[in-house]
Amino acid sequence: MSGTGANPAENAARAIPHIPLSSFYLAYYAALGAFTPYWSLYLQSRGTDVAAISVLMSLWYATRIVAPSTWTTLAAHSSAPIRWLRAGCALTLLSFTAFLLPLDFAGLFAVMCAFCFAYNAVMPQFEAITMSHLGERSDRYGRIRVWGSIGFIMVVAGYGVLIDRFGVATLPWLMLPLLAGLLLSSFCNRYAHLPEDSADAQPIAFRTRLKHPQVIAFFAAAFLAQISFGPYYTFFSIYLAEHGYSASMLGMYWTVGVLAEIAVFFLASRIFRRWDAGKVLTFALLSAALRWTATALWPEQMAVMLLAQLTHAINFGAFFAAVMQLLARFFPGRMNGHGQGVFYGLSSGVGGVAGALIAGQLWRFGGQAAFLAAAGFALLGAAIAWYWLTRHPQAGHRF
Repeated sequence: MSGTGANPAENAARAIPHIPLSSFYLAYYAALGAFTPYWSLYLQSRGTDVAAISVLMSLWYATRIVAPSTWTTLAAHSSAPIRWLRAGCALTLLSFTAFLLPLDFAGLFAVMCAFCFAYNAVMPQFEAITMSHLGERSDRYGRIRVWGSIGFIMVVAGYGVLIDRFGVATLPWLMLPLLAGLLLSSFCNRYAHLPEDSADAQPIAFRTRLKHPQVIAFFAAAFLAQISFGPYYTFFSIYLAEHGYSASMLGMYWTVGVLAEIAVFFLASRIFRRWDAGKVLTFALLSAALRWTATALWPEQMAVMLLAQLTHAINFGAFFAAVMQLLARFFPGRMNGHGQGVFYGLSSGVGGVAGALIAGQLWRFGGQAAFLAAAGFALLGAAIAWYWLTRHPQAGHRF
């Protein structure tokens, strides 16, 4: 966030540090691949009951509401913002080591708060670091971010085998090397040189951009997209099990979705050379609406469900790549970190909590009702994106 400035020619000539950037995504999402599917099982192995586990796991989304914006704001006002990334990674590793202690519920709650806050805080700042290196070449974001998906799927598969062999109680020991790798990678990365903004003018300019109709529409569409994923992230495995799918089939469906996501990240640069990010975002939300509709109406049809899972490439992979493009457009330079923080806090944080709660309430009427409602949220998001982001796609450059 600090630097001497770079014009377009310098930006084009500067080499993108693919390996250091990719290593951070690899380590971060590899750790997430161990945490997301297996952590509740680990808590259960410690004698934690289901109600307590639900409270502890809810902290993952709850901390996303405040952690990203807090950390990116602190970094933006620092003369050495990279130190905040490294401090966040160090706090993530340090807080996680406390899980090796014999904690009661109060202790687990406190450690989960610290760990989830620190872990959720660093990625929005790192997204801003990545975009600072890409500059006008933000279409190459997918080729760097894809290593996060690769790390996730490798750990999900590999750690499942290790846990079967050594027991789920070993999970903290298995995750420690991944979080140590995250800290090491933070010392291999730094910001590119960016234009300096006045410390006084920059917050004012950011608030002005937040009020722009296109920016409001963008955040609204992203928020609705996250809500639409509520039934999927919370109950998809349960939903399939209710319709007779085996555990191995559940794993296959989850794996297919992530593999499709990896494919689209590799193709992202070609996609954005041909289509504007606003159109990609709209199409991604439309595909999500179709996906949830198919999931609701034809869960017994394996071919339909497989096709629905393949659309994860569009309604998550292409959606996320488009989001990064639009954030770079709406919040250039030093403001990008602020924009990343608002996106993660509003979409992944508030949207994640709202999506899980809404899905839980609708599940009383059956899985079909929950997924049909998800389709409705996605369709509303697509309508907003189409109206505000596709009719005049370059309007976001004029503030």
